[in-house]
Amino acid sequence: MAETATPAAQDDTPQPASTRRERTGWYFYDWANSAFQTTVITVFLGPFLTSVAKMAAGCQLGADDCSGYVYPLGIKVAAGSYYPYLISLSVLLTVFVLPVIGAIADRSLYKKRLLAATAFTGAGATIGMLFVTGDRYLLGGALFMIANISFGAAIVVYNSFLPQLGGPDERDGISSRGWALGYLGGGLLLAFNLVAVQSFDNSTPERTLDLARWSIVSAGVWWAVFTLVPLRWLRERPTAAAVAAGPGGNVLTDGFRQLGRTLREIKAYPLTLFFLLAFLVYNDGIQTVITLASQYGTEELRLDQSTLIVTILLVQFLAFGGALGLGWLAGRIGAWKTILLSLVLWTAVILGAFRLPAEAPLPFMVLGAAIGLVLGGSQALSRSLFSQLIPAGKEGEYYGFYEISDKGTSWLGPLAFGLVFQLTNSYRVGLVSLLIFFVVGFLLLLAVPIRRAIVAAGNTPPRVL
Repeated sequence: MAETATPAAQDDTPQPASTRRERTGWYFYDWANSAFQTTVITVFLGPFLTSVAKMAAGCQLGADDCSGYVYPLGIKVAAGSYYPYLISLSVLLTVFVLPVIGAIADRSLYKKRLLAATAFTGAGATIGMLFVTGDRYLLGGALFMIANISFGAAIVVYNSFLPQLGGPDERDGISSRGWALGYLGGGLLLAFNLVAVQSFDNSTPERTLDLARWSIVSAGVWWAVFTLVPLRWLRERPTAAAVAAGPGGNVLTDGFRQLGRTLREIKAYPLTLFFLLAFLVYNDGIQTVITLASQYGTEELRLDQSTLIVTILLVQFLAFGGALGLGWLAGRIGAWKTILLSLVLWTAVILGAFRLPAEAPLPFMVLGAAIGLVLGGSQALSRSLFSQLIPAGKEGEYYGFYEISDKGTSWLGPLAFGLVFQLTNSYRVGLVSLLIFFVVGFLLLLAVPIRRAIVAAGNTPPRVL
């Protein structure tokens, strides 16, 4: 389905404007992959793999006091720690994989093929969870590693299309619409799966585990099916370097060589690196709030599971409107100012969470609504603003570094939260400790001379910043 490179791609002049159909195809990959993030990572996979590991350790399914161990590759691991260790290992491997994938994308004439390979590999591994039955914890761990790394790799390729789909004044809206559609799609599948879990017989731990397995598989099917839309509607837009290399070049070895050159040359763009540092800090705070919100609601506020489920869905669907709303605001005051405003709102969310009363579902849901409204916009606009700071022809590589900042450092916030809780034995104080990520991130982003940074990267600044 790939198209032949056109002469328009042979230099760094603007390529033909994208069509509405092409942009819609791009949006739909957000719709496709968000199912993995919401249904698999956020809700079902952790409890599912932990239960499988506990069975492998000889524990009775559904037992809360299991202290058994599993031995992957001969290493003694507590069954309850198996999934967190898998996450840490996948993050570590992702740090090495993503920049390489980005470099390959920049040297490839056929980025859609690379998107297809990474997305279908991840979706296939997710569907493969159907065979993780009994005590097959090693199979489950291997499939998760493949799926999670492929997920990040496909996002790098997908994001690299963004600078080619619109000019400087259009990308905030394009990114926001994609992110909004992603929250809507992920929320719809999650709602369907949660209704299925509640509707079918889940009276035994075995039935609950089966329902979780099928929910995970449904996310893989959703991911694969809707990936067909961007593969059909996106155009191939190879970089000048890809066209110069031609179809006879070795994309893999050329990608590694180009990555080495970029790592040596990246110091020529210190303002782009400074933005990445700011993003690393404030995004870590955002990811930590998302990750620990359920634990805070359960342990500190003593809320039941149904309240948490309703709040998760509330966040998903309101993030759709929030992404569009902040995208609209960015068109009026600029993405940089809008992100700064969103960090002020995040600070207010943390202070509000600190004051939430225990055993009060409604205030927690209201706070979840506030998170949803600010969540999608701050992430979507960070993605589009970064597109302005990338040197032409290196979109894939730089979005590889961006995804490392997004995924590869997300242990800093949980570490700070955990240390403060260990010292104070208070989840509320632990939550307040996250303020430092938003305050420092705000100050770092405020210090970026964003117009000068865009010009330094060789790009034209948008009318409004």
